[in-house]
Amino acid sequence: MSSARPIAQKTTEAPPKASRKRKLVLIAVPAGLLLTGAGLWFSGVLPRLLGMDRHDKQASEAAKPVPPSYVDIPEMIGNLSDRYRPHYVKLAARLVVPKPDDVVQVTSALPRVQNLLTIYMRDMKPEELHDSADTDRLLKELLTRVNAAVAPAKVSDVLFTQLLVQ
Repeated sequence: MSSARPIAQKTTEAPPKASRKRKLVLIAVPAGLLLTGAGLWFSGVLPRLLGMDRHDKQASEAAKPVPPSYVDIPEMIGNLSDRYRPHYVKLAARLVVPKPDDVVQVTSALPRVQNLLTIYMRDMKPEELHDSADTDRLLKELLTRVNAAVAPAKVSDVLFTQLLVQ
């Protein structure tokens, strides 16, 4: 009774070499493409090929700063509010207009600006113009009033060319 059955032996067979090569290709090819694409992108070649550099040039040309324009307010002399003795103020200023298109509108509104500034200065007391903090407050208030007078145009700053308080 000898049945000759072969005993099954467990053998570990090495995976075929083609399978290893396939895995290597599946990993290496995308990694190589990614690295190549990144190199082309950061060197500037790929954006140029895709036409993206034209947009950047147009944006940089449009973003160039335009120098501001200046509009002079004619010299104004007014009296300050004081019951006991007269005090006078002499003011000459320049308005900074950031957009050249707004210069015409600001110039045409100068009589209204002068009126607002004269009324504001008449309400001030001489004690309100003693030091630099008072002058800074005056500048901010004048800027607010000027922007209200020239709206929708915009004035970015008021520069004193002369400020005398007597």
